[in-house]
Order: sequence, then structure tokens, then C-alpha cells
Amino acid sequence: MKISVFGLGYVGCVSIGCLSENGFELIGVDINSEKVALINSGKPTIIEEGINGLLKTNFEKGRISATSDVINAIKNTKISIICVGTPSSDNGQLDVSNVYSCAENIAKGIKQKNSYHLVIIRSTVVPGTNKEVKKIIERISGKKNNLDFSVVSNPEFLREGTAIYDYLNPDIIVIGSDNSKAIDITKSIYSQITAKIHITNIKTAEIIKYVNNSFHALKVSFANEIGLICKKLNIDSHEVMKLFCEDKKLNLSSYYLKPGYAYGGSCLPKDLKGLNMLAYDNYLKTPLLNSIEKSNENIKNIALSLIMKENKKNIGIVGLSFKKGTDDLRQSPDRRTL
Repeated sequence: MKISVFGLGYVGCVSIGCLSENGFELIGVDINSEKVALINSGKPTIIEEGINGLLKTNFEKGRISATSDVINAIKNTKISIICVGTPSSDNGQLDVSNVYSCAENIAKGIKQKNSYHLVIIRSTVVPGTNKEVKKIIERISGKKNNLDFSVVSNPEFLREGTAIYDYLNPDIIVIGSDNSKAIDITKSIYSQITAKIHITNIKTAEIIKYVNNSFHALKVSFANEIGLICKKLNIDSHEVMKLFCEDKKLNLSSYYLKPGYAYGGSCLPKDLKGLNMLAYDNYLKTPLLNSIEKSNENIKNIALSLIMKENKKNIGIVGLSFKKGTDDLRQSPDRRTL
């Protein structure tokens, strides 16, 4: 199977190296002639552990080439993977214009094909991008979505410095699509990788990268604020966080990571306030820890507004304790909201 990879930056270069290592033939596509020349010399466009060897070996096996000719790249491949950059704009919004420009070029190639073509979006995009890419390709190519072509969202979870390992040894592979044929083809390019493949709706696949990285940022900030408090109190913060990470039942687990209602009870509100007061008494700024209670109150207010919008005089409440299976009303969010 031949695959064209659009965008020879970080994700694109790693994708070419790893896919070629798994036996596929790759055509890299980029408007930057220097990047094209590097790939056509068997050299990477980035600095990354292990990429030099992968590209050199597979280039010598004849599995790798690159071009700026989009039409020929589409004609000579069955799958196109979009890996172009999506930088932040000045106001913080993600700029997906490169993805749309890429889709326009791919559409011109699909227009000249008689066979089915699969487009896989690996770039980090906002929800709704996949839908817009389909519209662009239909409009320019004159072909029908899920008949002549399909667009799949397949986000990448690569860390710089360990990207080769992450690609070949992922914990999960996420495929967002509404077409069984597209799903089967996408799954086939991971046939040599042992990881659980999660098939989901397109918007879920588009947003998961944001959720992952925002949580990673949250963890870094949390650990740093704990570090500030511990240092001020002459406590070894590394020892504290080492103990924290030993708890795999609650601390490092899926527990509490289920969207729902506000927290309450006798422990969480009290201990969070106590930690915030420790920081305050020691003249430390801990904006993340301070924001937790505000966020919790916001959830209560949203729930209350939803109830008030119903404009009902008689409201039944089932369960006032802060947690099922208990009769503890201390700091119960239901009771306090009412």
C-alpha cells in the first residue's frame, strides 16, 4: 500500500519513518523544497532520537520519496495523511488554514482519480475541521464523501524526544469516522502495532488531543504549586510527590475523572481550603489550587440555573448526601446549592 504524507515537519517526518519501517511505501509532500530534498536524500527534516536510522534504512530500500507535486502524489497513493502545522493565532485560537489549504490541493488530485481515496487527518485540529475538509474536497473534486473518498480523524500522541517509540508503542490508537470502509483501511496501517484501537465519533477524536495535553499541563502546574508550598515549609517536595504517585487507586487512576456534578463531603472541601491557607499564610501565589473551589462553585451554579429554567414550583430531590451509599450531609453540594 502506498501512502502520501502531507507536511514534512515533526509529525510528518516521524510518520514517514515509522510507516516505512512497517513496510509501507511513502511519498512525502511539502511546499518547502529544502524539506523535499532532505527526504529524497534519506535525511530527516527534524532532530529526533532514532529518526536518522529509520529514514536512511528505508530510503535505501526504496520505500521513501518526496515531492511538491500534489497531483502525482495523490494519483500514486491510496491514502493521504495530513500532518501540516496548526499554530495558535494571536488570540489563542488554533489556525487550521494550512489543513484547509492542504484539503484543497488533495481535492484537485482526487478529482483526477477514478478509485477510492482515504484522507487521514493527523494534525491537531478543532472539532468540526473534519466536516469542513469533507465539504472542501466534495466542492473542488466533484466527488462524493464516503463513496469516492472518506476523511478520518486519527490524532497523534507523540512526545518530542520519544516520538519514534510513541508511534510504534502507543497505549491507544483513536480513529474517528462514520464509514466502515475508511475505518478498516485506517486500522490496516496499524496492523503491526499492538495497541488497543478505539473507534469513536469524529468530534471526540478531534478534541481528545486537547484534553490530553491540557491535563498534562494541569499536572505540571499542580506539582509545581505543591513544590512551592513544600519548599516554603522545608519539606522535600520530591518525596511528597513520590508518595502521591504511589497511590494508583485514586491519585493516578481514572477515579474522579468522570464529568458530572460538584464535589463535596467532609474531606475534599476542608483539605483544599487548608492547603490554600498554608500557601496564603506563607505569602505564596497558587492560582491553580485557588481556582479549584471557584470551578466547583461554577458547576453548582450551572446546575441551579438549569433547574430554575424549568420554572417549576415543586421540585423533588433524591439523595442529599454528598456521595451515594452514605448519609453524610457535610459539605453536600446538593444541600448547599439548595
